[in-house]
Amino acid sequence: MADLRQHAEDIHAQFADTLDVSVEEIEERLETLVDEYKVPAEEARRSIVSSYLDEAGMDRDELGGGGGGGNELVQAADIDRDEQWVDLRVKLVDLWEPRSDAISQVGLLGDESGTIKFVSFQTSDLPKLEEGTSYSLGNVVTDEYEGRYSVKLNRTTSIQELDEDVEVGDDSTEVEGALIDVQRGSGLIKRCPEEDCTRVLQNGRCSEHGEVDGEFDLRIKAVLDDGESVHEVIFDQEATEELTGVELEEAKGMAMDALDTSVVADEMKAEILGLYYRVRGPTFGRYVLADEFERLGPVDAGDALIKARSM
Repeated sequence: MADLRQHAEDIHAQFADTLDVSVEEIEERLETLVDEYKVPAEEARRSIVSSYLDEAGMDRDELGGGGGGGNELVQAADIDRDEQWVDLRVKLVDLWEPRSDAISQVGLLGDESGTIKFVSFQTSDLPKLEEGTSYSLGNVVTDEYEGRYSVKLNRTTSIQELDEDVEVGDDSTEVEGALIDVQRGSGLIKRCPEEDCTRVLQNGRCSEHGEVDGEFDLRIKAVLDDGESVHEVIFDQEATEELTGVELEEAKGMAMDALDTSVVADEMKAEILGLYYRVRGPTFGRYVLADEFERLGPVDAGDALIKARSM
């Protein structure tokens, strides 16, 4: 109950200037969702925040962090909760090409503990960050998807360039082994086009936004076997194109000719199954994200590992 009270106080602080609602009212709504309907506390909090945003006619980017005394200064590796308002002292390590016109910047921030993805949207109207520059970022909000945490800059975010250089730690993991399986959800996929969503569509539906016209993407969800244990690895579009030799436009053409997207994954499997790779990248949940990889040996090296594990 103490956690629900804290959630209620945080929500109240966010809407105190726009809605006439008390901490007690918010706590009662939370208790109803959690106790009667068995909704997880974090999900209940998100539901109530969404309803208050609608009631106030506000966008999520307009929502403040609340608390009155500033946010907690955290390190990238310590972010493990969704929709928390935090402050960071980080360096911009890398910028990526945005997948949507709604995104102003997307890339990788880092500090002594490691790195984390960030997104800044066009509607937030924030100054652009520069690679290699260190910043103090105030009032950013955490986000989570499939075990991966990131931060979103919003129109309330403060950006201050630092004179000091923030040292970035290495949080990468290195695994190697024979690629013994390509999991479902690999090959040519479609993602939700909403500006703050990258969910993979299932039968044309996003779990949050319903039926949408998705945007094509490529990925491989692979399993590497080193003879003693298995490692699950995700290759994004760029890495998948390099791994398989199949580019996005070619994959779309293949699917169109066959009237079936599954032919793309089948083609990719034929190119990579049984081969031996070393992969390096950050770990999110049970997956290693392939930032770098190399093929280590011929097919028989992978076969040898599989045989060794079965003995």
